[in-house]
Amino acid sequence: MQVQYISAFSVVLEVLSRFWPVWVALIIVMGASFAYKKRLALYGQLFDSGVGIVGVGICLFWLFTAIFASTISPFDPLAQVPVMKDMLPGAIEPQSGLVYLFGGDKLARDVFSRMVYGSQIVLIIAPAATGFALMVGITLGLPAGYYGGKIDTVLSFLANLVLAFPVILLFYLLVTPGIMDTPIPYAMAGVFFLFPIIFFSVLFWTRYKNRPDRLYILLGLTLIIGGWIYLGLVFDKDPLHIVHIDPNQLNIFVAVVFASSPGVFRIVRGLVMDIKTRDYVAAAQTRGESPWYIMLWEILPNARGPLIVDACLRIGYTTILLGTLGYFGLGLAPESPDWGTAIKDASRLLRSFIHPALPPTIALMSFVLGLNLLADSLREQSMKD
Repeated sequence: MQVQYISAFSVVLEVLSRFWPVWVALIIVMGASFAYKKRLALYGQLFDSGVGIVGVGICLFWLFTAIFASTISPFDPLAQVPVMKDMLPGAIEPQSGLVYLFGGDKLARDVFSRMVYGSQIVLIIAPAATGFALMVGITLGLPAGYYGGKIDTVLSFLANLVLAFPVILLFYLLVTPGIMDTPIPYAMAGVFFLFPIIFFSVLFWTRYKNRPDRLYILLGLTLIIGGWIYLGLVFDKDPLHIVHIDPNQLNIFVAVVFASSPGVFRIVRGLVMDIKTRDYVAAAQTRGESPWYIMLWEILPNARGPLIVDACLRIGYTTILLGTLGYFGLGLAPESPDWGTAIKDASRLLRSFIHPALPPTIALMSFVLGLNLLADSLREQSMKD
């Protein structure tokens, strides 16, 4: 069957038109951010520099792409049309009349649709895993830096023990099929996913222990929402069937948290050791505040700048690690549309067909670039503060 093509100019116009929900969302959000930037604290300050605007714009672009993936993509990312195998960009699919905008891969799947749906996997795993790593690192780093002594010695030794392993080797060990078939990932998830519940429970207790009317509401919401998410992620027992994670994704999730937490721990520990010598900490101690109140409500807010910058950079590192794991065929399923797996599949035929490798490569590079620009702008603002 003869396959027809549209012109390169028409491909560009069609790609731009497919992203119409993203453009609308960007105009609304960026316009509102500019209009009210003076009221938006640190986020609003990002719009005072070109670097911050570009960083926010790129990150929001991929965020909205992930949200509207089903509207943007003309095809199912796993659908195969045999006649479209290795077709060049602009090929028209005979049955539907829709266009393979970036061509077809070796399994006759639409490269454009797979790139779009790949953003969902990256923007779910990387930020969420980084958030859990922050919870673990902060919860352990605060007492290590504040108390010192044996607590600091034991926790620092455990952190250094994990950091002693090369990151790629550590990930390789944690996501191999042999480990995935054991209870180890679920046991680790059961431990790591407790930290957000513990963190917010202690946070609200230290702040509102003398105001039981507000304390009981916040603690109740923390335990209900946290327990609901915990049951869904660890045991896949969400009664509402909303919170769910595939075993392959859970394994990568746990590996990211395990590998990233020690780095966060060391940053938090160092910040706490410096900040705890400040006058306002001494004033809080004089007032008779509890150690955990001082750590969570006096020290942690004043360490937010470096931690926010580190979180942005760490999401970028995690994105690259996910791409690396996908390239080596580890973790996610072989048919997954994530960018690393797409690059791996396309790299085997680079001498014959280069077009399937370019979209996921550019997508991965642009998202990490946006995160780095965002981190640079945040670093400048934190230095001013």
